[in-house]
Amino acid sequence: MGWKICKKSTLLILAIIVLAIIPFAIQDEFVFTKVSNATENAEVQANSLEENLSKILTNKRLDGTTTSVSVMHANTGDILFSENSDRRLHPASNMKLLTSVAALEILGENYQFTTQVRTNGKVKGKVLHGDLFLQGKGDPTLLKSDLKQMAVDMKEQGIRKVKGNIIADDTWYDDERLSQDLNWSDESFYTGAQVSALTLSPNKDYDAGTVIVHVLPQATESGKAIIEVTPKTDYIKIVNRTQIVDADKPKDIAIEREHGTNRIIVEGTMPKKATQVRSWVAVWEPTMYTLDVFQKTLHEEGIDFIGKTEELMKAAPVNSTILTEKESMPLKDLLIPFMKLSNNGHGEVLTKEMGKVVHGEGSWKKGLAVMEQVMEQFGASTDTMLLRDGSGMSHKNMIPASELLQVLYHVQEQEWFPLFKNSLPVAGVEDRLVGGTLRHRMQEAPAKGNVIAKTGSLKGMSTLSGYVTTKDQQPLIFSIMINNYIGSSEEITAIEDQIASTLAAHELE
Repeated sequence: MGWKICKKSTLLILAIIVLAIIPFAIQDEFVFTKVSNATENAEVQANSLEENLSKILTNKRLDGTTTSVSVMHANTGDILFSENSDRRLHPASNMKLLTSVAALEILGENYQFTTQVRTNGKVKGKVLHGDLFLQGKGDPTLLKSDLKQMAVDMKEQGIRKVKGNIIADDTWYDDERLSQDLNWSDESFYTGAQVSALTLSPNKDYDAGTVIVHVLPQATESGKAIIEVTPKTDYIKIVNRTQIVDADKPKDIAIEREHGTNRIIVEGTMPKKATQVRSWVAVWEPTMYTLDVFQKTLHEEGIDFIGKTEELMKAAPVNSTILTEKESMPLKDLLIPFMKLSNNGHGEVLTKEMGKVVHGEGSWKKGLAVMEQVMEQFGASTDTMLLRDGSGMSHKNMIPASELLQVLYHVQEQEWFPLFKNSLPVAGVEDRLVGGTLRHRMQEAPAKGNVIAKTGSLKGMSTLSGYVTTKDQQPLIFSIMINNYIGSSEEITAIEDQIASTLAAHELE
């Protein structure tokens, strides 16, 4: 009997223990299943992104190209997608990402360029007895209106005549006008303008070292189209081979500067009542072009030269007197036309300026050395990169997408990062100083206003790198580089847009 009681007690105890354990066992099983499902869902999401991007990259238009795509989580640095991301490819204007990062880090957001009018003489009455020096220190935003203000400043000091030479001082930089890999066929176009420490821009796009040639639908006495140049200068010579034709005839105007000269050939047909044709043309030797416009501006403001009036190029004496000066906009503002409009000249000026500031030599060699040091500072391995200029015009620049992503990731920690990001073109935004080179691309949600990235384009090359936020608000960094394509650039940029739009529409969680 006692044994039976004991057995019942034992069974009762066992039952209590089992009942107590079951909820925990069920809970543990639920927890395990939940974690397993979460992992599986994460894999599904990752696979979904990989599958979607991989499918895009099977596009036949990419056959024969070298295409690299890399996607990183902007918070963690985790690589979410990688296709040939370690291949060294030509970045085109994505090179400007590195240049702007280095400039912000080395020069600082408030850095300004200076242009001065100096003299080695003395003012006696209304006459300046001595030479007049226009000294440039790299400002790519100098306009004719700035030269006019300098002339006004001189008048306010009582100067009405200059008895001496007018001299251009561009010695702040070296005398190499073109980067070593620039094709000679690009030299007459504004995208390949020469770089000088003393240069002039025709308008507020700030394409330094260029003039704007306007072909109007009005006829001269000889039946040719009227041609105007901004700013007015005798430094270039227009060769007018145009013809005004009836309004129903086609408009076919070509404008190009002859290699190694300042003869700009304008030819073709201009219909009556047609819209004007405008073209930005690079000037051969921008230093003397700037000096020519300055001398004409002085005359316009009533300041004449007597005696010697030669135009020379040499350094102003160290002890010369500053008559007036102009400071450029700060770097944080210059970044807008530089990056939004992809201004090549700004990239080269900033490169030389970094060389001048750090090494005392305004050259591509010294400037690129500074940029390499900054890239290493921001996590890139320069052993696998080749930097040849600051704009991306060189066909010999080589950067892996993976290294570019490292830079774009690490700069997020810098105080100036919001300025850098703000300088990038924004997809689908019509304002050209906001949307920039992306203003006509990705004009629909979720990419519109969300994809913030730098474009790049050269013959056979197209790139797009920057930042985007996913549908579930996860920040991503991406780089797309497509080299060696043949055919329509629009077809290639459409693939880039499809990739960026896919990232914008994706859900990571």
